Amino acid sequence: MAPTLQSLGIDQMSVEDRIALATAIWDSIAADPHPPLPTRSQQEELERRLADHAADPDDVVPWEVIKSEALSRFGQ
Repeated sequence: MAPTLQSLGIDQMSVEDRIALATAIWDSIAADPHPPLPTRSQQEELERRLADHAADPDDVVPWEVIKSEALSRFGQ
């Protein structure tokens, strides 16, 4: 059985320490020379999105627009 937040005491850590731990875990996964392969459903979703894009490559929203809208929505 996989460890839980409670069994590892992570639920008792401060938010800052939990964020630092999550970042360290994520970095260790990214550094793995053999990252996990996408699941079948993830691969199917990627293929669907690529096909959608190939069918209509002009149906995009530039990052600058997304960022601007997100920042204005959250008051920054």
